[in-house]
Amino acid sequence: MNAKSAGEKPPQGSKNGDRKVIVLGPVSDLEEHVHPDWWRRIFNSLYLKTDSDVVDDPSITRQEVDLFADALQVDLQARILDLCCGQGRHSMELARRGYANIEGLDRSHYLIQRAKAAAKKEGLSVKFREGDARKLPYPPDSFDAVIILGNSFGYFDTVLDDLRVLREVLRTLKPWGKLLIDVADGEFLRQNYQARSWEWMDARHFVCRERKISVDGNRLISREVISHVNKGVIADQFYAERLYSQESLTELLKITGIAAEPVFQGQISPDSKRNQDLGMMAQRIILTTTARKEWTPVKRKAREVERHIAVVMGDPSKPDPLKPDMVFDDDDFYTIDRLKEELRDLKGYRPIYITNHDTIIQDLRRLTGRVDLVLNLCDEGYGNNPQRELHIPAMLEALELPYTGAGPQCLAHCYDKSLVRGVATEMNIPVPGAIFVKGEDSMFEFPFEFPVIVKPNFGDSSFGITQNSVCYTIEAMVNAISEIREKFGYEKPVLVEEFLTGKDLSLGIIGNPPESYQVLPIIEEDYSALPEGLPRICGYEAKWKPDSPYWKLTSIPAELPDDTARMMILWSLKLFERLECRDYARFDWRLDGKEEPRLLEVNPNPGWCWDGHLAKMAKVAGMTYGEMLANIIHAAEARMKLSPVTPRTEGETETRAEGGQGTTELKQEMMVEGVELNG
Repeated sequence: MNAKSAGEKPPQGSKNGDRKVIVLGPVSDLEEHVHPDWWRRIFNSLYLKTDSDVVDDPSITRQEVDLFADALQVDLQARILDLCCGQGRHSMELARRGYANIEGLDRSHYLIQRAKAAAKKEGLSVKFREGDARKLPYPPDSFDAVIILGNSFGYFDTVLDDLRVLREVLRTLKPWGKLLIDVADGEFLRQNYQARSWEWMDARHFVCRERKISVDGNRLISREVISHVNKGVIADQFYAERLYSQESLTELLKITGIAAEPVFQGQISPDSKRNQDLGMMAQRIILTTTARKEWTPVKRKAREVERHIAVVMGDPSKPDPLKPDMVFDDDDFYTIDRLKEELRDLKGYRPIYITNHDTIIQDLRRLTGRVDLVLNLCDEGYGNNPQRELHIPAMLEALELPYTGAGPQCLAHCYDKSLVRGVATEMNIPVPGAIFVKGEDSMFEFPFEFPVIVKPNFGDSSFGITQNSVCYTIEAMVNAISEIREKFGYEKPVLVEEFLTGKDLSLGIIGNPPESYQVLPIIEEDYSALPEGLPRICGYEAKWKPDSPYWKLTSIPAELPDDTARMMILWSLKLFERLECRDYARFDWRLDGKEEPRLLEVNPNPGWCWDGHLAKMAKVAGMTYGEMLANIIHAAEARMKLSPVTPRTEGETETRAEGGQGTTELKQEMMVEGVELNG
């Protein structure tokens, strides 16, 4: 590909960024296979392998920054934005040279996380964040210089989107601020592109490429088939980049309104040690221009009721023991992006995001009195330790910060499956038969028959529950207990429960009974695609293993007798109040051999993600993902008797912006380490 990143998200329907590779074989027209948003999909670890000869070579980066710094001629204290910064190689090299105010922005969460980790390891003061180049999250007149490097310009499907990028650059540049663009030489590539090539990326990976000029003659269409010597083809991907000449770039800048004539600083071609196929990087144009503009008037909006919410989440920089590779992957980051997208569009609210658990206590303390509500979505637990899920609401209560969802006592109770079973039994709510097995127990007595299911007594997200957890003999049960302890490192008591063979059901509640609440439609797991012989469970493999047959499981609206549904709803409402759930909760049930429902567990802060069970129930109810999130927030507001939110209006006056920053006082106060501001 030989280009930096404009954006990246894993395809919908994938988990953990893994998916079955579809190889098309020979195609007659490369262009018809290019997705308009191809750049959302392919900037990941494979990109860093295919282009490593350029983007991972420190000597090439140093040579390029020599040229760029000489062309820019800005002060070391200048505020510089590295737009579409990829993994931050240019930003960090500038910081090494003493530039004190470098910021990098890119749509690829994967590359931004790489940049943050590298900068932290090296002790470089560079601010990296995610964002769309067409809608920059910065106030007007923010930067002394904007740089678009490494052939990161021209990814979008239309020239109009490229214009949007340049107009956003102009908006965020200060008067007389400088723009530098490093982009492929379109005229050179039209005459010299390699139609076919292949090269070794490392000792185990090689890539085959095909290229052609688009029908309109304005883009270079490329295909990469990436193979591993043992695994075979691991990616078959298509992309397209617009071919700009000096003349077309000049015209584009003129349309944008930057006004100053661009200065072309010559051409650049990297000295690649691999030097097999430089692609779009083979020869590039370097141009600079200056923003001729006035300071942007500051908009003073009439203050209506607007709610500032802090969104607390898991820490992507820390290991997560529930995940197979113990890291946040592309699917997690896509899920977070979906959440941010919905909250950004929620009228009347201004969200900020707190994800740094190393500084979370200090960050929350600084926000005391400055936010109206905390949206607690940290179901990973403090430090991504699920046993410390209750620590987050405990902190919030200690700081007297109002928050959504269950309190620490409720979370502690519901984390203990045996305790919830006891509460339900006390309330005459049926549960499966079960025995409690401690580590030192070697003898077992069963008040019920096989089959049984073996599960950790403490935990969620189906941790420790696999197809081997369903047992038909004593020997299999002992082996299942050993697997939980050895494979998953779980040392606490185990619950051996009667395995129910009826429908696997979930019921959700949003609101706070008995005053105001909504019971979402009951859904059931559809096991029709599961091969014969495998137990019908939605366990760890269904949530975390894309190569498992359980990965194909789906949820469908449940078809139940009215009496059964009514009893499940009644019992769930009683448990909601008895366990002191708040704002939203999910209840998992299963029918026994007589088609009677029995409670499996209670999830007081269930998964909030766009494709989770709660969102699936909300969708059946005709509720969008954004509406589900809004209803959870509204439930908390009603519980705390907060006034309804009215979006801000546009009653505005104009004043001259000294320094051109235009940021609000609240944003300045909230700009603390570990708090990510949503523009």
